[in-house]
Amino acid sequence: MTRAARARTLTVMFSNSVDAAVAATDADRPEPVIRVHGLVKRYGEHEAVHGIDLVVQRGEIFAFLGPNGAGKTTTVEVLEGFRQASAGSVSVLGHDPWQAPGAWRARLGIVLQESGAEPGLTTRECVALYAGYYPAPRNIDETLALVGLSEQAGERAAKLSGGQRRRLDVALALIGDPELIFLDEPTTGFDPSARRAAWEVVDGLRRLGKTIFLTTHYMEEAERLADRIAVIAAGRIVAEGTPQTLGGRQLEATQISFMLDGAVDLQTLPPALAERLARDDSGLLRLSSTAVTADLHALSGWALERGVELGSLEVSRPTLEDVYLQLTSEE
Repeated sequence: MTRAARARTLTVMFSNSVDAAVAATDADRPEPVIRVHGLVKRYGEHEAVHGIDLVVQRGEIFAFLGPNGAGKTTTVEVLEGFRQASAGSVSVLGHDPWQAPGAWRARLGIVLQESGAEPGLTTRECVALYAGYYPAPRNIDETLALVGLSEQAGERAAKLSGGQRRRLDVALALIGDPELIFLDEPTTGFDPSARRAAWEVVDGLRRLGKTIFLTTHYMEEAERLADRIAVIAAGRIVAEGTPQTLGGRQLEATQISFMLDGAVDLQTLPPALAERLARDDSGLLRLSSTAVTADLHALSGWALERGVELGSLEVSRPTLEDVYLQLTSEE
C-alpha cells in the first residue's frame, strides 16, 4: 500500500472512531474561519481542483503545500475571492468569498508572492496610505515595530533590502487589523538568516491570535510554523495532519546509519540487526528500526566488544520533506 493510500485509510479509520465525540463537541466549537466542502474549479475542460475539503480553525497556522500545477494557487485564489468556484461550498469568515460584501475584505490580510509598495514614499508613509483604506486600522508605529521596521520608518521603500521589503508587505497586510492572513510563499528568495527573522514575525502574528493560511515550498518553514498541514497533488488533498503525523510520519521506522572499517565482519552482528541492515553505494550502513533504544544498545554493545568504531553514527526519523515528496510523487 502506498503512503498516500495508507494515509487515507488511517484518516478514514480515525474519523469513524471519533465521529461520536466530534458530534458531542461541535456545539461548543467556534465556527471555523475557513470551511471548504467539495470544491471544484474548472477552466474549460480542464479541472484544476477535484472536490477538495478543508477546515481551518480560528487562531491556527494552516500550511497548504503542493507542487507547481497541483491546484494550490487556484484554491487560494478561490478562498481570497479572486476566482469563483465551479462547484462545492466555500465559507471564509462566514461568507462565500465570491459574493462577500466589501466590508468582508477588510477582515483579510494578503501577502502575495510579489508586490511593490509605492517607491516614492517612505516606509511609514506607505503604511499610513494603506491604513486609510480601512475603517479601523492598527496603530502605524505599533505595526512597524511588530514587523521589525521601526528603524526603517523614514527610509524610501525603494531603498529597502529584499527582506525589508517583504516585512513591509506583511505590515501592509496587517495594518487593517485582519482576522485572517494569507501568506503566499512569504520567504521565497530569503537567505537563512532573513528567513528565520521572518518566522519570528509570523510567531508574533500567532501571539496576536491571527489565523494564518500559509503556502510555502520550504518544508522546514512548514514544520517550524504550522499547527496543521494539508498537501494537494493533482487537484486532490492527499494527506492532512500535524507536521508530526502527516502521511503517517509518526509510524515510519527510524533510520540508524553508520560507517564501519572494511575489515569488520558483518556476519558477527546479532541476527536481529543483520537481517535489517542495508549498505548504500558510499558504504554507509543503514538499519531500519522501530525499537531504537534496544537496537542502539545491541549495536553499540557489539561494537564495544570488538573495539569497533561506529563512524558517522546518526539516528534520524523520516523528514517532512521525505513524506511530502513521496505523497506528491505517488499522485
